[in-house]
Amino acid sequence: MVNSRALVVLALLLHSLVALVSAKGSNSTSKWQTLSGDAPLVIARGGFSGLFPGFSSAAYSLALATSVPDVVLWCDVQLTKDGDGICFPDLVLNNNSDIQDVFAKKDKTYLVNGVSTSGWFTVDYTFSDLANVVVTQGIYSRTNKFDGNLYPILTVEGVAMQFKPQGLWLNVQHDIFFTQHNLSMRNYVLSVSRKVVVNYISSPEVAFLNGIKARVSPSATKLVFRFLGQDDTEPSTKQTYGSLLKNLTYIKTFASGILIPKTYIWPVTKDLYLEPHTSIVLDAHKAGLTVFASDFVNDVPLAYNYSYDPVSEYLNFVDNGDFSVDGVLSDFPITPSAAIDCFAHLGNNASGQARPLVISKYGASGDFPSCTDLAYSKAIADGVDVLDCPVQISKDGIPFCSSSINLIDSTAVAQSSFSNLTTVIPEIKAGSGIYTFSLTWEEIKSLTPIISNPWSRYTLFRSPRTKTVGKYLTLSDFLTLAQKSSSLSGVLIGVEYAAYLAEEQRLSVTDKVIAALSKAGFDNQTALDVKIQSSNSSVLMKFKEKTKYELVYSIEENIGDALSSTIEDIKKFAGSVVINKASILPETQAFVTGVTDVVPKLQAAKLAVYVELFSNEFVSQAWDFFSDPTVEINSFVSGFNIDGVITDYPKTAARYKRNRCLSEKELPNYMSPIQAASLIQVVSADYLPPAEAPNPPLTASDVIEPPLPSVESALAPGPTGSSTVGHPPPPNRQPKIAAGFFLSTLAMLFATLFLL
Repeated sequence: MVNSRALVVLALLLHSLVALVSAKGSNSTSKWQTLSGDAPLVIARGGFSGLFPGFSSAAYSLALATSVPDVVLWCDVQLTKDGDGICFPDLVLNNNSDIQDVFAKKDKTYLVNGVSTSGWFTVDYTFSDLANVVVTQGIYSRTNKFDGNLYPILTVEGVAMQFKPQGLWLNVQHDIFFTQHNLSMRNYVLSVSRKVVVNYISSPEVAFLNGIKARVSPSATKLVFRFLGQDDTEPSTKQTYGSLLKNLTYIKTFASGILIPKTYIWPVTKDLYLEPHTSIVLDAHKAGLTVFASDFVNDVPLAYNYSYDPVSEYLNFVDNGDFSVDGVLSDFPITPSAAIDCFAHLGNNASGQARPLVISKYGASGDFPSCTDLAYSKAIADGVDVLDCPVQISKDGIPFCSSSINLIDSTAVAQSSFSNLTTVIPEIKAGSGIYTFSLTWEEIKSLTPIISNPWSRYTLFRSPRTKTVGKYLTLSDFLTLAQKSSSLSGVLIGVEYAAYLAEEQRLSVTDKVIAALSKAGFDNQTALDVKIQSSNSSVLMKFKEKTKYELVYSIEENIGDALSSTIEDIKKFAGSVVINKASILPETQAFVTGVTDVVPKLQAAKLAVYVELFSNEFVSQAWDFFSDPTVEINSFVSGFNIDGVITDYPKTAARYKRNRCLSEKELPNYMSPIQAASLIQVVSADYLPPAEAPNPPLTASDVIEPPLPSVESALAPGPTGSSTVGHPPPPNRQPKIAAGFFLSTLAMLFATLFLL
């Protein structure tokens, strides 16, 4: 029944991963604050249900292939009409399978814990009836592209015998419901425990656990009481779970551990910020109970304290200095595997590898408004290597750091008294804007900065409590801040729109930058490297003529190749390049579709390669990276040996460089780069996204430009008295010509003669 092509490709995908190591990494001997002192367990809910349909063969296989060796496979046990036990997330089948298509209009309504519930229930079908029903993705924000692979519903015995996990966890959520339908979950669980090894049995029903405690061996099978919402009522005692939580001594009489929602441990405010942790873990450990935390997923908004970084969340539960939970229940088991084995107990002084450079994108702009003092200070505290300042220039000629020349993009200027300064400048952008050169520096300083929200279309927003804090810095103040830092290795100064500013505003941003760097002493110091970045070769040529700084060429277009002749042209004015992630791993509908040779070509020409943009929000990553920014960073760094990562969340990238697994001779599965385009091969033909044309190669016409005009030459009128800047520019902003340096110089000479 299963799509044979999908199984073959999936097997190849799993085989391509690094072989399972026989023991955990160096962290396995560390002292943990768990009840036993051992590392916390990773429990995979339905396998790797964050990607594949939960409780499917693919989900269980991927969990085993990408997690710690002792990962525990979780199975929600449901009973069929004939008493077979299946692994399925709910007793209602229609949300995670296609049963409504196989048995149309066969839904029924039953009371479940007193609540009227409608759907297709497991108790109305024998296991044979379910032979033609396939498992599908039940969480609609996740990809449905694997629903065509016809994954069958699995029995408990099938999961145990097919995958042979080191740990198997059975969760019994609705014993009372099955009893009402003349099915004995107690008898089934005891029977299956004699056939296969069951390491953990959990239930939110006290009576069920009490009913089996005398029939299971406590050394072989641990009983765990599962807590639901604190105001929910436990059906057999009629007490709320909140009241039962206050009587851990009673829980200890029938269970060896508790499974609680993570908010029981770290409560969250209504606006998604952490409150101080409770004492529940310490109290449970004092009572001799292990504590397992649930509800860990990578693809929902986390508390803002974690900056959308799921590894940070796990570390807060296992390595906070006060306690550690004994295990975590996750839909994405690769993430807690790496958190526990690679990142826990690092300490603040753990040394990291030199490469890649961690380069900020407007400071820590994922946490604070871009290019503000607070964004820069946090980036430094988070361990950034290179601090960036995209230079804009005010009406009175003051260079300062701002993410955009259009103040509407980063400030509340449109709601200020300067809203009447809106103008249309097609040379810069389509539509209207309020530009930095229309306001003085004193006026710009008075504006309220606004945090960027690049993923607001997915209703994902950045920290609301810090969305309007901080102040902007002049370039001089920025350089002073960088010089005071003992951890930075360099600064990156971005220069754009230089030609327009010179020709139309009579402002030389290049001269301002050179003067500020010289005044700050960067001409003669060696403590901090200076990188000048621009998407315009003419800007970099001017800096090459007047300075000795590292020059970085930004290729804004997604490219599929770089011609050798074009690379040689780039080397004439730059020693490094910035490219987009899609120029290395192109995507279609968030699936990686292939790999280019752009990086090896550029590096073979002795050009350093910096890649952007690495963000923590899960929607910024292809499905291949499992909604985990660390997996994405690792895949680009380990897979392609890039020289630098450009990120708006420097803490995640800086921590990655320090992880202990990178020093191991053999990388564990969860620290191995993805195999490019392997995931899309698992998608069945009828679910494949449409093929897209490959990205074009980078050619000389994309790179070569006329020399940058000086402010003095811009004072002379053109042939018609109008600007020499033409129509809206291509992606690299300044109009380009497909000519060599000699031809462009000749063209400028001809224009000068014409004016005479």
